[in-house]
Amino acid sequence: MNSALQLIMDRVRAAAASGAPLRIRGGGSKDFYGQTLQGEVLDVTPLAGITSYEPTELVVTARAGTPLAELEALLAERGQCLPFEPPRFGPGATVGGMVAAGLSGPARASVGAVRDYVLGVTLLNGKGELLTFGGQVMKNVAGYDVSRLMVGAMGTLGLLTEISLKVLPVAPAEATLKFGMSQSEALARLNRWGGQPLPLNASCWVDDAGAPTLYLRLRGAVAAVEAACKTLGGERQDQAAVAPDWTLCRDQQLPWFQARGERDLWRLSVPQTAPVLDLPEPPLVEWHGAQRWVRAAAGEAQRLRDAAAAVGGTATLFIANGARSSRAEGRFDPLKPPLDRIHRQLKKEFDPAGIFNRGRLYPDF
Repeated sequence: MNSALQLIMDRVRAAAASGAPLRIRGGGSKDFYGQTLQGEVLDVTPLAGITSYEPTELVVTARAGTPLAELEALLAERGQCLPFEPPRFGPGATVGGMVAAGLSGPARASVGAVRDYVLGVTLLNGKGELLTFGGQVMKNVAGYDVSRLMVGAMGTLGLLTEISLKVLPVAPAEATLKFGMSQSEALARLNRWGGQPLPLNASCWVDDAGAPTLYLRLRGAVAAVEAACKTLGGERQDQAAVAPDWTLCRDQQLPWFQARGERDLWRLSVPQTAPVLDLPEPPLVEWHGAQRWVRAAAGEAQRLRDAAAAVGGTATLFIANGARSSRAEGRFDPLKPPLDRIHRQLKKEFDPAGIFNRGRLYPDF
């Protein structure tokens, strides 16, 4: 055990004994996300480094404080990647923060989410005990679901120290097609294409200055991508020119996001087949219709939650106006009683003193 980990363990045990809350923090790139920031900062960046990488096995293990950029650069050297394209929101993003936030980028609807690539984790629970779940191969299912529990838990169940991930080779070919069409037509086309053997990878529909446009990214074998381009039509984009735009989309830095002004940014997660929703203004649509970003003024929360719920989805106040709004409404949809009970039981088991990221996921735990 290295000295940095021992120091963190000692601090967790002291906090558990006193009941003092700790705020787990890596690069701080996602400090805007979640309910509240409470407690003294517990810096995990000393827990850095790639501990194991087997390119032929498509598995990598990294400590939680490892910069995400460092991991992605290492994978790129071997022609591999994290296919779910985790948003970074800044140069300080870490592997632990990627898993704790559970956010995925433009390709999520086609390749899966963060949790689909987590093979195993090592973590400190609220008693300062070091626990290991899962493994480094897909067939190792012992504790596999426990590993997945940590994805999107926002650090409320434990402090991640090390994570094993499945990686994939970079696709041999890529192309982006541009179509001028309304939101309803784009949703209809995406649903129709989704039922065909096409190498769909990502999509983005946006009404930019009155010009409603669908961008469709294809990835796969050269022959499959070329055939799809001929079948689908549209205007093929210069790949070198459009690639940075997909990166901007991944990190919510496209002009559409930058033009938010005084409005909040909401994230609606809905079924891909959901129709055009009754929203304050046209959204930016990703994930073939399943993710819809909405810019809305304060006071529109209930309207957005109702619109998402009406089609079986959820609404999250992703970025509130101002650095961190103190408004009373929750960032996430309230849990239904059965799920609320499960969350509380898990919190009690993993963090009985309630010291980790108190109030970050829900106001009272």
